[in-house]
Amino acid sequence: MQSHHIVSAYDEELKFLTRKIAAMGGHAERMVDQSIAALVNSDIALAQKVIRDDAVLDEGQREVDDKSILIITRRQPVAGDLREIIGAIRISADLERVGDLGKNVAKRVVAVAEGRHPVSLFRGLQALAELALTQLKEVLDVYASRSVERIAFMRDRDDQIDAMYTSLFRELLTYMMEDPRNITPCTHLLFCAKNIERIGDHATNIAETIYYIVTGEQMPPDRPKEDKSHRVTLVRPDDGQ
Repeated sequence: MQSHHIVSAYDEELKFLTRKIAAMGGHAERMVDQSIAALVNSDIALAQKVIRDDAVLDEGQREVDDKSILIITRRQPVAGDLREIIGAIRISADLERVGDLGKNVAKRVVAVAEGRHPVSLFRGLQALAELALTQLKEVLDVYASRSVERIAFMRDRDDQIDAMYTSLFRELLTYMMEDPRNITPCTHLLFCAKNIERIGDHATNIAETIYYIVTGEQMPPDRPKEDKSHRVTLVRPDDGQ
């Protein structure tokens, strides 16, 4: 009876980590979604809410870390259980960073909201955010289901986010060259775009961690996590090309 009680308590501790990761993931998704909405709609109140909400993810990461250390000390887990715990620590760190990136976008809202800007300036950023959020949602679904056969495809698809970011980088620089009044808002949007692109990298990190949890092996580093914006060559609009 005592042994059964210990096993049940141990299982509940591991489930606590899984539930906490799921809650953090949902919160991170909302923060990013709301930060983009605040940016597009010049909603300063919503931006301030996003900034405040980052504290929830900070606390969530601390809870995962503390609980994980307690479990390792008390239970001395091995093999799959140990990978589950180490994986939770890694994933919570990635989700906390996603929250920071969403908060960084929200901090730009006031500066961008000071002037009226064409809607076209935001379209690319919205599309990039939708793609990054889809990637994040899908990887959290994989964490819940442990469907590792989907992980390789999801990591490869991060290339789409990188390509869209590079295209958006070029587009915003072109706007800046066409009209000096666009320089300030486009500079802020470039920083926002980079933050969103980084969310895709964190989703990829989570996918790789899930693969490790389930298989006990590391995914091969097939592709460096980098954008190609530093290779962009611009042509001035009045050059006739």
